Amino acid sequence: MKWFNTLSHNRWLEQETDRILDFGKNAAVPTGFGWLGNNGQIRSDMGTHLWITARMLHVYAVAANMGRPGAYTLVEHGINTLNGPLRDKQHGGWYACVNDEGVIDASKQGYQHFFVLLGAASAVTTGHPQARKLLDDAIEVIERYFWSEDEQMCLESWDEAFSKTEDYRGGNANMHAVEAFLIVYDVTHDRKWLDRALRIASVIIHDVARKGEYRVNEHFDTNWNPIRDYNIDNPAHRFRAYGGTPGHWIEWGRLMLHLRAALEARFETPPEWLLEDAKGLFHATIRDAWAPDGADGFVYSVGWDGKPIVRERVRWPIVEAMGTAYALYTVTGEAQYEAWYQTWWEYCIKYLMDYENGSWWQELDTNNEVTTKVWDGKQDIYHLLHCLVIPRLPLAPGLAPAVAAGLLDSQAK
Repeated sequence: MKWFNTLSHNRWLEQETDRILDFGKNAAVPTGFGWLGNNGQIRSDMGTHLWITARMLHVYAVAANMGRPGAYTLVEHGINTLNGPLRDKQHGGWYACVNDEGVIDASKQGYQHFFVLLGAASAVTTGHPQARKLLDDAIEVIERYFWSEDEQMCLESWDEAFSKTEDYRGGNANMHAVEAFLIVYDVTHDRKWLDRALRIASVIIHDVARKGEYRVNEHFDTNWNPIRDYNIDNPAHRFRAYGGTPGHWIEWGRLMLHLRAALEARFETPPEWLLEDAKGLFHATIRDAWAPDGADGFVYSVGWDGKPIVRERVRWPIVEAMGTAYALYTVTGEAQYEAWYQTWWEYCIKYLMDYENGSWWQELDTNNEVTTKVWDGKQDIYHLLHCLVIPRLPLAPGLAPAVAAGLLDSQAK
């Protein structure tokens, strides 16, 4: 069967995109975008997280470029709250979490700041008059505090006053830095963002993961030596799980293909390892994480022997897997990637898509029943956008810039 780049499949993706965007509008709160529960209502007890607000700014920037009425208003809301309740006007940067009463978590997290960078760069493509200033401010914070010229990698976090940084280096934060850097490059055309993205990928994937059968290590000391037993006593951590998180492996694969495409668009010859390693990551994810216990679905984490640790099926890994399957098909034309894409869509519509309460379930147990061991609620719709919009775009430029350029469905026949 042929799905990729067909008008009929793209129409179906478009319909699901609108359903998801309609669900996500419920997240707007005075302090940003809140944590949505399983019924689509705000979980006020969770506060307003920077990462959710910034990601939703990115999402509705894409939606605004798609011509969705109401989306531009949500872009404006995201910009206003990033310039308002979430911003630390004394020390700079953005608070990790706030609520109506004030600041809950004043720490400055790299993971979250990279989403501010992504959201701001995406917002620039909508033409919002305040977006470029927000992007410039975000770039200044990244340059000053999170990009290490000495290490040529990104730092993890700081205290509120940016006086003390963590003695830990994280692969998750650096991966999302790559994601943001690619969009910043598309918006600014400053080559250094591609150079930085390539450097990060070369260290975490080509130097380390490739030598470990593409089981991506995400925890490092300050000298970028892997910490293999990090969080061994807290294996289901949402952002720093022990062992390997296969959803990130396959997500890395897509980002490396976007980077490859960005270099090709500059009429440069990208390193061969970008494609080689993207393939390796894709197949390692299937090898270790797809239905290892007999039931379909991607397990959340595995050990360094490839055996499952946290067996719950979290939503975002399979969403990212579909985006990477499309990217690999686009580059190679190999039918196996379209076949996996179709297999995973069949799984999603059977188990994950929630037509009664809206959006998709965030987490399933080993029997593919809804559970909340790792995640409780349907926090945001950022990952979902990747399996719904990316398979309708070329690989470069990136998501919001490509939609703004009128490239959505440009390859459909």
